[in-house]
Amino acid sequence: MADPKPPADPAALAGNLVRVAGHSHRMVSDFLHRQAAQGWLGGGDPLAVGGAFLELTARLMTEPQRIVAAQLSLWRDHMALWGSTTRRFWGYGQEEAPAPDSGEDDRIVDFFKQSYLLTARWVQRTFAGHEGLDPALIKKIDFYTRQFADMTATGQLLSENPEMVHATLRSSGENLVAGLGHLLGQLERVTSAFTARGAPLAPKRLAASRIGVDVATTPGKVVFQNALMQLIQYAPTTKRARARPLLMVAPWLTKFYIFDLRPENSLIRWIVERGYTVFAVSWVNPDGVLADRGFDDYVTDGIVAALDAIEDATGAKGVTVLGYGLGGTMTAAALGYLAAVGDKRVKAATLLSTVTDFSEAGALSVFADEEHLGQIEKLMRDGSPDARKGMTATFNLLRANDLIWSTVLEQYVAGARPFPFDLFLWNADATRLPRALHRFYLERLYRENLLVKPDGISLSGVPIDLTEVDVPIYLQASRDDHIAPWRTVFAATELFGGPTRFVLAGSGHHGGVLVPPDDDAAGGYATTDEPIRREDELGPAEWQKRAVWHAGSWWPDWERWLAAQSGGWVKPRRPGAGRLKAIEDAPGSYVRAEAAE
Repeated sequence: MADPKPPADPAALAGNLVRVAGHSHRMVSDFLHRQAAQGWLGGGDPLAVGGAFLELTARLMTEPQRIVAAQLSLWRDHMALWGSTTRRFWGYGQEEAPAPDSGEDDRIVDFFKQSYLLTARWVQRTFAGHEGLDPALIKKIDFYTRQFADMTATGQLLSENPEMVHATLRSSGENLVAGLGHLLGQLERVTSAFTARGAPLAPKRLAASRIGVDVATTPGKVVFQNALMQLIQYAPTTKRARARPLLMVAPWLTKFYIFDLRPENSLIRWIVERGYTVFAVSWVNPDGVLADRGFDDYVTDGIVAALDAIEDATGAKGVTVLGYGLGGTMTAAALGYLAAVGDKRVKAATLLSTVTDFSEAGALSVFADEEHLGQIEKLMRDGSPDARKGMTATFNLLRANDLIWSTVLEQYVAGARPFPFDLFLWNADATRLPRALHRFYLERLYRENLLVKPDGISLSGVPIDLTEVDVPIYLQASRDDHIAPWRTVFAATELFGGPTRFVLAGSGHHGGVLVPPDDDAAGGYATTDEPIRREDELGPAEWQKRAVWHAGSWWPDWERWLAAQSGGWVKPRRPGAGRLKAIEDAPGSYVRAEAAE
């Protein structure tokens, strides 16, 4: 890339960058204010973070020289970076910047990247390295300091988008000011524009008001329901249909319409247009009556019950299954259960951003310690609504980079693109969790990593062993996913007994999944020609050497694989025309209803 021209007005650029910093500070301040108003800072602390920062702050107060030294170090580093960049810009040498891991030749791009790295590292170093603190506490503090570093990561975003750098220089930073102002206005309007009897709607109520209007609009019918879920059937829009239906299983913490957001990025709409009969599990929003329903109940009364209902509705003896995130983890467990009882109905499975081996579990391990589990257990036992708020806040923070700081910041820096309203709605629309399910998942899977151990867990009294699962697997991961790190997802290639096609997409936990083929920003994906088998013992580093990067969305690659697993062609099946009659129109009542307190 050619070096960008100097800014049209250097003074204006400097002033605008100051204004951007001020806006960013306002975002952080507003975030803290809202958290304090909701009781997450100070008194109520279901994330078990306040104690960690309280202890750390007490340590820092005894070391004022440490704070002064850190401030001086940051000032010196930024002055050195500014001087180095100025000399490089005027051709007086090519000195390395203070943090020499940029890899960029472009001088301005390098400046933005190094500026971000210096600030982010300063935040983390200031709060790290204290002797005598518990390692789990340090890990928790590091997670939160990373969140705040990412909240002001304009420099990092610019460093990864040279075209945006050029636009910033051409406009002397006006695009950043306009874009961030647009974001702040959107955030305010999103929470106040939709009113009920003159009062602003909370994000969750706002989401409920738009389901079936802005999101979850693909036509379908609810054909089965029980205490834990509704099953929605979607008919293919083609003249012929694939013989084997596809069952989609969303995370139990969120609503199923992550598969059916806007028509432009709806995976359900896209796949039915290619001849597939799709069934989607829509989990209930559980109340106290379901507090003791556990992981095995969700497998048997959720996934296995859905397989029974699909057979009744279509007569099909074989199906394919897709699980996403936590829904993928549950799908993997269900495959182990089916293998143990000799049930052969699932012929192939797709696992998206799914962790099965939790030895390197990613960011959620921050919240799997005994302190957090004890807080949640107590709140749920007392019937406090703060329990579900705490669990929702946990996953909101884990999704923050993907849903907010990487996606939204990139859009505001561009200064033109709108707020991703569909993801905002979905992210605000989390469900409650039964106490038994939440405890089992964090304790038995995250902390003890029993899912990958033969007979490590039992479902409905049946010990399961994932090495006995021998169906073909399509395993998708995302390069920048910090919830399900791609190397952790890759570990499943050495677990299942059947052939695995591993695909690595760009972006994060959601951005790497929601990439329809007509999306100009789809990026690309990497995969190998041959499937991976357990006996290959192919580690992620060796896989990377063999993989080939392809431009565009991974969806067509998945559909080609799915077609090979879905049998021949049959006449399209109309929802409600089989043994199961239609109960109501999609997206159903479970996705809209608030559970009783």
